[in-house]
Order: sequence, then C-alpha cells, then structure tokens
Amino acid sequence: MNRREVLKLSFGAAAVATPMQCAFAQAELKEIRIGYQKNGVLVITRQQAALEAHFAPRGIAVKWVEFSSGPPMLEAMNVGSVDYGAVGDAPPIFAQSAGAAIVYAAGQPVTNGQGILVPQNSPIRSIADLKGRRVGFTRGSSAHSVVMQALEKTGLTYADITPVYLTPPDAGPAFGNGSIDAWAVWDPYFAIGEVRQNGRILINASDIIKNNAFFIANSAFARNHGAVLQQIIDVTSATALWAEAHRDEVAKSLSAVTGVPLDIQTVAANRASFAIGPITSDIVATQQGVADRFFKIGLIPRPVSIKDALWKPVQS
Repeated sequence: MNRREVLKLSFGAAAVATPMQCAFAQAELKEIRIGYQKNGVLVITRQQAALEAHFAPRGIAVKWVEFSSGPPMLEAMNVGSVDYGAVGDAPPIFAQSAGAAIVYAAGQPVTNGQGILVPQNSPIRSIADLKGRRVGFTRGSSAHSVVMQALEKTGLTYADITPVYLTPPDAGPAFGNGSIDAWAVWDPYFAIGEVRQNGRILINASDIIKNNAFFIANSAFARNHGAVLQQIIDVTSATALWAEAHRDEVAKSLSAVTGVPLDIQTVAANRASFAIGPITSDIVATQQGVADRFFKIGLIPRPVSIKDALWKPVQS
C-alpha cells in the first residue's frame, strides 16, 4: 500500500457525530490540542501561555503538539488527535482532496520567509536552470506549491525536475552534502539554509506568487465548539498584533520554544508576517488556483472546492 492509499484510508475514517454526541462534546470539553511547527504566531502564543491564561478560568487545559510540517499535522487533526493548527497553503488541499475532516478557520498572507535555496557556488542562477535537477521539499507542503508555481511561471513542468520528497530535518543535511541541488522550504529552515549552510536564495516565494498560510480546525471541533474556536482565533490574533511590533522579543520566544538558535530565529522573525484575519474571497480564489493546479498535474486524486471547507461561525 502506497502513501496516498494510506492517507485516503486515514482521512476517510472521520466519524459523523449525532446531535446528542455534539451536545455531550460541548459539555465535556476539558482540553484543546494545538498543533504547531517551529515558526509563527502559535509558537509565540505558546511561549506567552496566552491560551492557557484565557481558558484556565473556564476549566479547559491546552495541550501543544509539535510537527515538522503541515501534512502530518493534518493527518493527526483528521483522526481527532489535534483540534487546531497552522499550516501553509498546500497541506489542506491534499487533506481536503483525501476527504479529511478539516475546515479553514482563519487566514494569514505570507509575505516572506519561504522560497528556494541553492548552494552558494551552484551554477543554478534561475528557475529555468532547475531543469533536470534534484529539488528537495516536503510532499504536500507549501514548499511543494512554491516549486510547482515557480516552474509554471518559467515555462517548465513538474516533469522537468526530479522531486526529492524530504521533511525539513532530512532535507537540511541532504542540501548540505549535495544530495539535492536545490531546497524549497520555509522559515526557520529557510534561514538555517542561508545562515548555517551557506545557501543562496534562488527565489523568494513572494517574488513570484501570492502565498497564504491558514489556521485549520478539525471539523467536528469547529461544529461542536464554535465559540471556543472563535476565542482561540481572537487570542492568537491579539498575539499576532503584539508580535508585529515586538520582533526582537518574538525571536527570543521562537528560540525558547523551538530550540532553534536565536540568530536563526531573528532572521525569521524580522521578515515574517504575523497578522491573522478572515479568509477573504481573494484568499479563497488564490487557494482555489493552487488546488486546481495540483489536480491538473495529478498531485491530488480529485478536484476540491475551497469554499466548501470554510468554517462558518454561528452568528449569535
């Protein structure tokens, strides 16, 4: 059984709750499970214990679960092991195509901190030079989307490169020892490649594409605990506003929580965008374009409609 078949089985396992089950779940919520990576607003929120401070008086604990990338986080979310988390643009598309029990809860435009690196002395000087080269990235991640769209804009196809599917912790050493010719990734790994491994930025993702990150929730959690979900978004949005104005402190927070050296997280923090907002029609259109490209070249098994997976808060 290949990975795609495993994902289909995993994502297809979500149960549908009855109204009685939903009411019981609302009454019994004792813990919120938050998935996070080594960057972004959720790391800062964790370091500041902002969600804990908000929910402790309500008798609700907060559990933090770290992931190396978005795809495994959404696998965990689909089966109910995680309630909420932040990912790039591609993971929810792959998950939705496989029938995952997820909804888009909030959006975040990505302005920097992601792209494609090559070794400093590499002869690769443009995206066109990637033809026939080994390009490392995490399958189903935002980096996957960056590679695909960069190739498209240059007139190349996915078949023109040799994709090497690696998680960031595995891709870093492969980039350092020359096993791959280029590395598509996001911060803080993007900064690690620059600062520690003498990488040269071939492109910044923001130079060629519109790029968004998303805050995703398990669909049953969103349905059963909509008021709690809105509070999570409100708390993290307030943290994001603070982060925009306190980047030095953000770098220290990111380093403290993730263990990534301060100089690396300083690079990442200084170029990050933190603001969180609703998912606008423009964001939906951009995300739909990514999904349509993935289906067109056979990376997802069926087309998806982004608007069908948007969380619709209950209006009081």
